[in-house]
Amino acid sequence: MSVSSPLPSPAPATTAPAPTQAELLDFARRTAADAELVASLPLDPEGRTWIRLEGPGGSEAWLIGWPPGSGTGWHDHADSVGAFVTAAGELTEHALAARLPTDGWRTLELSDGVDRDRRLPTGKGRAFGRHHVHEVLNESAELHAVSVHAYYPPLPQIRRYSRSGPILRLEQVERPEDWQ
Repeated sequence: MSVSSPLPSPAPATTAPAPTQAELLDFARRTAADAELVASLPLDPEGRTWIRLEGPGGSEAWLIGWPPGSGTGWHDHADSVGAFVTAAGELTEHALAARLPTDGWRTLELSDGVDRDRRLPTGKGRAFGRHHVHEVLNESAELHAVSVHAYYPPLPQIRRYSRSGPILRLEQVERPEDWQ
C-alpha cells in the first residue's frame, strides 16, 4: 500500500486593497506635478483631449485637456469614488451637497442650499465619494486647462443630467464602451 502526501494548498490569491479617496487624490497630485507628462497632452481648441493613465490599485485614471469655455455638463460616476487635480490653468466645479437616490427617478426638485462651487487653480483638487453629482468647467475665455482624474472602481457608468434651476433631470446613462 502506498501513502501519498496531500498536494500543497495553493497560495491564497493576493489582492491589493482598493485605493482610498486620499490615495486617488495623492496620485492625481503627483501626476499633475509631472510637467513633462502634462506637456505631452495634445491640446485641441475645439474639444477636450485625453490620455488614459495607469492609476493606483487598479483604478482608472485620465489626463484631460480642456479648451477655453469647455465643460462636462452635470454628471456622476455611479458607484466609483474619485479625485481630480488641476495640472495647468484653472477649473471650476459646481457640485450638489446632497445624496440623491441612485435608481427609480427621472426628475428631482433640489432643495435650497445644496449647491457648492469650487475654483481649482493649478495644483488644487479634490476627492469625492460615490454618486457625487457635479459639473467641471474651464471658464477661461483664452487659456486651456489640464487636469488629472482617478476613479475606483473603474467607471461602470456615468449618468448625465440636465439642470434648470432646482430641477435635475436624468438624461442618459453611458457605459465604458461609449467613451473608450
